[in-house]
Amino acid sequence: MLSNIYKCLIAVSFCFIAWGSIAQNTNIVPKINSPFSRFGLGDLVDQYYAAQGGMAGLSAAFNDPYHLNILNPASLTQLQATAFEVGLDAKYSSLDGGGTTEGIWSGNLSYLALGFPLINPINEVLDRKNSDIGLGMAFSLQPYSNVGYNIITSTDDPDVGLVTNRLKGTGGTYRLNWSNGFSYKDVAVGVTLGYQFGKLTNSRLVTFDSLALAYATEFLDETSISGFVWNVGVQYTYKFMKPGRNGEPEPTGQQITVGAYGNNSTSFNTSSDRFAERYSLAFVSQDTIFNEVDVEQKGTLPAAFTIGISYEDINKLRLGAEFGLQNWSGYTNEAKSEDNLQDAWRVAFGGEYIPNHLSYNNYFERVRYRLGFAYSQDPRTFNDEQLTRMGITFGMGFPIILPRQRTSFVNLSLEAGRLGIEDVLTENYIKMTLGFTLNDNTWFFKRKFN
Repeated sequence: MLSNIYKCLIAVSFCFIAWGSIAQNTNIVPKINSPFSRFGLGDLVDQYYAAQGGMAGLSAAFNDPYHLNILNPASLTQLQATAFEVGLDAKYSSLDGGGTTEGIWSGNLSYLALGFPLINPINEVLDRKNSDIGLGMAFSLQPYSNVGYNIITSTDDPDVGLVTNRLKGTGGTYRLNWSNGFSYKDVAVGVTLGYQFGKLTNSRLVTFDSLALAYATEFLDETSISGFVWNVGVQYTYKFMKPGRNGEPEPTGQQITVGAYGNNSTSFNTSSDRFAERYSLAFVSQDTIFNEVDVEQKGTLPAAFTIGISYEDINKLRLGAEFGLQNWSGYTNEAKSEDNLQDAWRVAFGGEYIPNHLSYNNYFERVRYRLGFAYSQDPRTFNDEQLTRMGITFGMGFPIILPRQRTSFVNLSLEAGRLGIEDVLTENYIKMTLGFTLNDNTWFFKRKFN
C-alpha cells in the first residue's frame, strides 16, 4: 500500500511541475497568427484525448478499460488499470482571406492525466467476487484556450491619411481537474471539480503614417483569469446476454451505452493591468494616457450539455454519435466587454475497428483503427456571421506489451479540417496528436501472505 502512495505522490508532483512549466509559456511552438483568437477566451482547445480524437472526439458514451475520458467522469468506473496519459500536438494552418494566404505551424502540450480504479479488478478475481460497485478517480491538467495573433490593418482616412493598426495577442487559460466516478451495476455517475486559470495579453498600436510628426498610440491590456468549474456525467450500459452453460445468462460481449454530461454557467474573477501611452520618435517624447493596475472584475462561463450513444462489440468494433450545445451567448467578461459570442453546437460521428486483438503473428491486426467526422458552429462571429468548423479524423492505437503482460498504448490521431467563413476568412488545417497511455494494474492490489 505504501508503494501505491509513493506512486501517487510522484505522479501528482510531476503534474504540478508540468503545470508550472506550461503555465509560463502558452505554446511550446508559438502560434504567431490566429486572428479568431482575438475574441472571447481565444481558440478553444479540444478537451478529449488522442484515442478519442481519432473518432472525432466522441466522449459522452465513450468508456474504455485502458483509456481515460475526463469529459464524462462517469466513464472512470470502467477502468481496469491505472492509466497515465500524456499528449502532444502539432498543427499546420493555412489562412486564406483578402486574396492572401499564410502558412503557420504551431504545437503544444495537449494534456497530462492520471486515472485509476479504486477497486482493483485483480482483487475481485482472486477473492472470487464480482462486485456490483465500481469506483474511479482521475487528475488532469490541460490547456482550455489559446490566444496568439499578429494582425496589421491599414485604412485611408480622408482627414489624416494612412492609419495603421497593429494588433497582437498572447496567452491562454488552463484547467486543473479532479474527477470521480461511481457505478452500480449498469448505471454510472461522475463529477469533475476543476480550477481554471491563465493570463491573456492584448495590445494595439496605432500609427498615422502620412503625418511625419504625428504621435503613435499604444494600448496594452493584461488580464489574469481564475475560477472554479465543475461538470457532471452519467452513463447507462445495456449488455446483450445469452444462455450460459449452467443456464445462467452471460454477456455476449456486445453492448449499447447511452451517456450525457454537462454543467451550468459558472463565474470567474479577473485582475487586469491596463496601460496606454502616446510617443513620438521625432520629438523623443512620451506621454502616459492612463495606467490602471489590479482592476478586479468578473465574468461568466457558459452552460453546456452533450449527449451521445455508442454500440460496442468488445475488442472488435465501436460505433458512436453525439450532439452538444454550449450557451456562449451567456458568456460575460467585464474585462473584455466588447466580445459578442453566440450559442454554439457540435455533432460528431466516429468508430473504431480491431481486426483481431488476439493475433499472434500479425501485429497490425491488433492495432485499433479509428475514423470520425465532426461539424460544429463556433461561438465567435466575424462581420456579423458565425464561424463554422468541419473536420475528418483518422486515428490508430498501437498496443505495447510491457513486462508482466501489462498493455499500454501509443495513440495517433489526425484531423483535417476547415474553420471560418467562406469567402471572408478561412483556416484550413491539419492537426496531429500523439498520445502515450501507460497502464499498470498493480495499484491498490491487495497482496496476501500465508
